[in-house]
Amino acid sequence: MKITIVDYGAGNVPSVERALLRLGAESERTNSLERISKAKALLLPGVGHYAALVRALDEQNMRAPLIGAIQRGVPFLGICLGLQVLFESSEEAPQLRGLQLLPGTVCALPSNVKLPHMGWNQLNAKRESRLLAGIDTGAYFYFAHSYAVRAIQMARQPPPAPTARNSPPSWKSKIFSPCNFIRKKAATRARASCGIF
Repeated sequence: MKITIVDYGAGNVPSVERALLRLGAESERTNSLERISKAKALLLPGVGHYAALVRALDEQNMRAPLIGAIQRGVPFLGICLGLQVLFESSEEAPQLRGLQLLPGTVCALPSNVKLPHMGWNQLNAKRESRLLAGIDTGAYFYFAHSYAVRAIQMARQPPPAPTARNSPPSWKSKIFSPCNFIRKKAATRARASCGIF
């Protein structure tokens, strides 16, 4: 299955393409609304500022085709900001709406954490995830972020406030596969996650 990488003009598209190539996956990068709408699988990478991603999606009219594809059940992998934009909003740019596909807000990490939080952390999976299949419990991934998802109402229980060691790195449902860890520094494990997607 060809994976369509949403190219909104920023993000880490070349490194995502290289990771997919190493896995033997066929991919195409596009900013075409038609190709996004007709994609068999979608990948939304993202680095930088939340506002830049949201504005780029809106200026290029990508919001509707992205939401439509995901709601139809097209497999979707969101990396970093590609995870954060799925939620209702972010404290990084509170005046802008996310895609609002998941309930909750992306919040700043607490002030007692050195920001941006950069470094190796162990994953602390709260439930089984196909995205993490074959990856050891407590495996280390590299994180580089200042924001994390505060509430995932789908969990049916109040999650703890985000910290550098307790920010949801991966949330998986039938069609969503967002993750908040950096692939290039944890290449083997992250490529395994991309391969499972």
